[in-house]
Amino acid sequence: MPRSSNTPSAKGGPVTLAMVARRAGVSSQTVSNAINSPGMLRPETLERVRRVIDEMGYRPSRAAQTLRSGSSKLIGYGIQPTPPGTAGAVMDRFLHALSEAADEAGYRILLFASPTGGPSLEGYEELLAQHEVDGFVLSGTERGDPRQAWLAQRDVPFVGFGRMWSGRPVGDWVDVDGASGTDAAVEHLVALGHRKIAFLGWGRGTSGAGDDRAEGWSRAMRRHGLPTRGRRAQSVNEIDAARAAVKPLLDGGATAVVAASDMLALGCYQTLRERGAVPGRDVAVVGFDDSPTAEILSPALTSVAQPLEDVGRECVRLLLARIATPEAPPERLLLEPSLIVRDSATASPSAGT
Repeated sequence: MPRSSNTPSAKGGPVTLAMVARRAGVSSQTVSNAINSPGMLRPETLERVRRVIDEMGYRPSRAAQTLRSGSSKLIGYGIQPTPPGTAGAVMDRFLHALSEAADEAGYRILLFASPTGGPSLEGYEELLAQHEVDGFVLSGTERGDPRQAWLAQRDVPFVGFGRMWSGRPVGDWVDVDGASGTDAAVEHLVALGHRKIAFLGWGRGTSGAGDDRAEGWSRAMRRHGLPTRGRRAQSVNEIDAARAAVKPLLDGGATAVVAASDMLALGCYQTLRERGAVPGRDVAVVGFDDSPTAEILSPALTSVAQPLEDVGRECVRLLLARIATPEAPPERLLLEPSLIVRDSATASPSAGT
């Protein structure tokens, strides 16, 4: 059994499985069973061995575990560079939650570079050829994404952070109900007395998540009998583009703007200030993602917060369940976001007039 490479013994070398066995007064096989097959041991023996493992700081060799079980305990995740002028903090929060949940389950996240320009198979084929991962977590699951079908055809376990927006649905996924989030934003604004509520989103059909958020706004507007014609504009997810895109909405008399992201909301802020208007007082603004910027803006931005900690935990849970039971039916979870109300959306439409 290879020695641990993590924790030094009193003599300066790494703590080995044999050292643990000697101190616990058991065989090396018993220590191995305590780590890998605890159900085989009597409770008192298992407790004694685990206590010695903790006292000595023993950490099993990952290489030995891989050879023994055929599992690398690694989960692949392709990470894309953040384009200039966009916010990457949301995905950073997700990755932290994912890594933490994987660590608690005895796994590690193996990051590899994914190219810009949309989902592709680059990196996935190489990792599978080297047999270095037990499964994958996918994000950025957009229309035309080739990864799900490719992995499913090869019986490779995976879970998506995001729905499979087109084609024949395959695989497990966890997503946030963006439509529910923008619906809640409209409800909040209507309760304040707003009726001219606009939506600043991404291009129609370019993003499943973007269309989902737009649908929530449209649904709530219809429910209240409010007009949507001329109240929707689209932009790429950049501040300068959003600044230009929101102008027709403001010219049309919108008293509130629901944006598909905090980045688009920032563009709205800038246009309002260029016109001498005050966000929150003259025009209410609601973003989406509750990025770190939202709270430090002046006025602080009301935004829809995604439950990223829950998403990370559920992604790991679903993936490990798929690894354990490949033939089980797919599991799909839609988690509820929450509206974080701040100064940008607390006033009635008459407050600034």
